[in-house]
Parts: sequence; structure tokens; C-alpha cells
Amino acid sequence: MPGETSAGAILTIDLGAIRENYRRLKARLAGVRCAGVLKADGYGLGAARVASALMKEGCEIFFVALLGEGIALRKALGPGHEIFVLNGLPPGSEPEAIATGLHPVINSTAQLRAWREAALAAGRKLPAAVQVDSGMSRLGMPPADVEALAADAFGGIDIRLVMSHLACADEPRNPANEAQRLAFERLRGMLPKAPASLANSSGIFLGSAYHHDLARPGAALYGINPTPGEANPMMPVVRLQAKVAQTRNVEDGAGVGYGHTHHARGPLRLATISLGYADGWHRRAASAAWFEGVRLPFVGRVSMDSIVLDISALPVDQLGEGDLVELIGPSQSLDDAAAHAGTIGYEVLASLGARFHRRYIGGGLLDKPMHLGKGRGMSNLAHSRTFFRVCPIAGA
Repeated sequence: MPGETSAGAILTIDLGAIRENYRRLKARLAGVRCAGVLKADGYGLGAARVASALMKEGCEIFFVALLGEGIALRKALGPGHEIFVLNGLPPGSEPEAIATGLHPVINSTAQLRAWREAALAAGRKLPAAVQVDSGMSRLGMPPADVEALAADAFGGIDIRLVMSHLACADEPRNPANEAQRLAFERLRGMLPKAPASLANSSGIFLGSAYHHDLARPGAALYGINPTPGEANPMMPVVRLQAKVAQTRNVEDGAGVGYGHTHHARGPLRLATISLGYADGWHRRAASAAWFEGVRLPFVGRVSMDSIVLDISALPVDQLGEGDLVELIGPSQSLDDAAAHAGTIGYEVLASLGARFHRRYIGGGLLDKPMHLGKGRGMSNLAHSRTFFRVCPIAGA
């Protein structure tokens, strides 16, 4: 990770807000256990750090997507917490999973057969989750395969969880949710008795009928709105700020950026910031940056390493080289930035690149998370350049 002075942009990650979001989800679950989904390196925010924060709230079960992610997380956390691999295991990788104490999510009869053979070779029962396809047609054992399973199909396997995944949980009125819930109930009844899990982040907000024994939130932990169309019940977690690399004055008619897609209509003051699509910033992910509450429109195209801003609305000399402008934060939420690109917060968050300096705050037991005021904006303190206190690594 680049240092704060050498990086072109700074991504601030509030671990205290992640902890608060976990507490809010737990309150909705009313006693049901709650895991943490850490796939894609904790949605790009650092799986080990996020896990450490969640562990302080009592989280003991984690989910990753790939075996490699699970191995890295186990190395960081050590023994003692259950880590499930959502995509299951690639053929031949079973010994690695056993050696690192990871639990595969079995999605097919082939994966089931391979894990049974691994258990036989190990001479002991091996833990796993079983996923059934309740209607998403993505991962999980199809209904016909579940119905055809022999009585001894799970010999040698310690089934820790039977699970499925909702396709339309962020649309509470979509009849697919209830159809999937009923299909899940039917399919799990054909399998050995085990704790059940269906609800993802948005599924938690569908009500207790979807909660079962374990919920698996991901996006909501990171501040993404699990209830689109309604006020976000979660705390904001990230703030993205880019450094000004250069400022300039241009005259009427000057072309700006590749293709000269913008021509100045009258004299303009411009600032070029060190952020671009090489950093995972989608070319249409937002139309402006912000400085101390003032909107600074993008001018011309987003480049690989830079974006040009119109800073004419600011007093002369208020913004200079090395100053930080905001792309995600109090003035523009993650979900708002995503909406400009016609995508979702998940994709923007997971795309943020490795060139940022990452600040972690809120890691201590007594630290307070960033907080939203009324509506979307944070308190005025959030606009201060010194608002974020940087926590040492040990505090995470």
C-alpha cells in the first residue's frame, strides 16, 4: 500500500461504522446468529481488518468466495473461527482446504462426491455447508439433484449449514422472494437436519420468516443501502478523497481532455486530480467532486490516472496542489456515485484499486464511527480536512 504522502488518493475506512452496522443488523435479527461476508478482500476494504472489527462484536462465522481468499483470511486470523468458501472447492484443492481448516460450500453432486472422498482419505468427518438452488440458477444443487440424493450421500460429512441465496431480496414486493423461501424450506427438508441460512443483507429486512438460524450480510456491513428506494439504515463506511495534482486557468474555447469533448464557455479555472479509471473509478461513476461542500463538476473525459474539475465556484487560491477533494463521503454517498454510472455500490466498492493510501479509523473499542446527520450529509465537522483521525494498525 502506498504511503499517505506518495499516494494520489486516500480511501478512509471506518471500522467503527462497520461494527455499528453489524450491531444494527444483529438487532433486526433478534437473536439469530449473524455472519460476515468478506469476499473480494472484504469488498475491497481489507478482509482481515474487517474481520478483526467484526470479531470485537462477537462475529465468529465468515464467508469468502474463493479458496485462495479463505487461505489468506485463515493465515491472518489464525484458528478458531469458521470460514466458509461460497464457490466451493476447485477439483483437486480439497487437501488445501483441509490443511487450513476451511469449510467448503457444496454446490454440486461433483463437489459432494469429492468432499466425501476427501473425508474417507482423511479418516474423519469433514465439515461443510450444502447450498441448494432455490431459484436463482447460479450456485447450489438443483432441486432434481437434491431429490435424487441417496440416503447415505453425506456419509463422512459434518453438515454445518444448509443454505441458499435470494435473487431479489432488494425488491421486497417481488414474489420471487416468497417463492424462493418456500422452495428452500422444501429442499432443506430432504437433507440431513442442520442449521439453515437464507438471508443476505437485504434479506434481513424481509422479516423473520427469512432469518432462519444464520444471516449472511455483506454489502450492508460496508454501508451500501440494503433497502433501495428507502433511507439507508446503515452507517457510511468509506470516504474517498483525491489529491489535486495541478491547477490552471484556461480561456474561452479551450478544449479539455481526450477528444476535446468539452470546450470552455468563457474563462475557467480547472484542477486536475490524481484519480482515474486505473483506480477503479468508473468513467461515469460520478459527475462531480466536492470541496468543503462546494460541487466541482467534471470537465471532459475521465482518464486513466486523472480527472479535470471546474473549480471556478471556489474563491481564487482556495484549492491548490496537494489539497484533497471528495469523491465519496458526506457530500456524495457511495450509492449516489454508483447511480451516476448506472451500476450499484457493490461494483464501485469492489473496483477501488490498490494505488490508494488506505486510512483505517474507528478500530478501538471506544472509537465512534462516522455518522450521518439528517438526510444524506454528515455533520459539518466531516468537511474539515482533519476530521478523520488515523488509527494505528494495531487498533484495527
